Amino acid sequence: MTRHDPAAVLVLEDGSSYEGRAYGALGTSLGEAVFSTGMTGYQETITDPSYAGQIVLMTAPHIGNTGVNDEDPESGRIWVAGFVVRDPSRIVSNHRATGSLDDDLVAQGIVGISGIDTRAVTRRLRSVGVMRAGIFSGPDAALGLADQLDVVRGGEEMTGLNLSSRVSTPELYRMPAEGERIGAVAVLDLGVKSSTLRYLTARGFEVIVVPEAVTVDALFALAPDAVFFSNGPGDPGASDRHVELLREVLRRRVPFFGICFGNQLLGRALGYSTYKLPFGHRGINQPVLDRSTGRTEITAHNHGFAVDAPTEGISQSPAGFGRVEVSHLNLNDNVVEGLKALDVPAFSVQYHPEAAAGPHDANYLFDRFRELVIATTPAGKGGEA
Repeated sequence: MTRHDPAAVLVLEDGSSYEGRAYGALGTSLGEAVFSTGMTGYQETITDPSYAGQIVLMTAPHIGNTGVNDEDPESGRIWVAGFVVRDPSRIVSNHRATGSLDDDLVAQGIVGISGIDTRAVTRRLRSVGVMRAGIFSGPDAALGLADQLDVVRGGEEMTGLNLSSRVSTPELYRMPAEGERIGAVAVLDLGVKSSTLRYLTARGFEVIVVPEAVTVDALFALAPDAVFFSNGPGDPGASDRHVELLREVLRRRVPFFGICFGNQLLGRALGYSTYKLPFGHRGINQPVLDRSTGRTEITAHNHGFAVDAPTEGISQSPAGFGRVEVSHLNLNDNVVEGLKALDVPAFSVQYHPEAAAGPHDANYLFDRFRELVIATTPAGKGGEA
């Protein structure tokens, strides 16, 4: 970026506008404006499929100083709809870097904006709630505010939106287990991150990644020893087909682990509802209580929806799957951060134990999943997979 970069403007659905300079590709981008509080890991953030359809604002003021590389992306492309920063780095200072963040945004056609008061925008989103937004740069920045606002208000609402088909793999693929194989896990790709798959193979799982459109018959024709539902974008209330697929997993008592979107879908499969948070949890500094150990973990988050389940004591699954407890709780706002079914082998967490940029406090959950599979399946106990 230089001072000669073209003008740009960020326009929020409520009519708020913030003038800055173009960052990345020129043009118009539309999406739900959200903020992320991570001070590092911006490359992992923008390549996380869970951010599809969202304009991400980084609250840390200085972004891009370590550039980009070929090792850290969480997927094969940038998924954010737009990118908002205050002070983009003018130079790249890291021995691993293969390019600059700005160049990567340009190459992949991601429209961004810099030089605005990101703290003011964050305060607006915290006060009013996340909302539709647009970034207009280059010639599009010269459009009148009324015209820009019409474009923004014509964009998609995240509530009721199913984005799984946009981010999922089109074809099944496999990854071999590392070390001693304990069984095969079918991973429903709802926007899965590369680090998740690496952590599963490192625990002895052969990983079979399946498209989000997989049918019940096709899934169980693979004879998986366990099933995993990944993170992903969109409204869990718009994913009835995935809920029914998961209910069949629970009926067959196949060990299940879900994260983020997978946690919301487990909640729905058990019979609880989900709801949209005012501004969500996004970043790498969310305190979560693991009730089984009493430990507080600092965790990575990226979600705008949550499960509505009783947070005290043990409840009965409204869908008939027995007893359920809320296993993890957010210490900032008491949002449900994990579920554990006590009568079927299933659990989930709302946050990201695979967080590649850190923190790694919750990485033990992959070990917990491994132990569940070993304890409940013939393959895990050393029988035929």
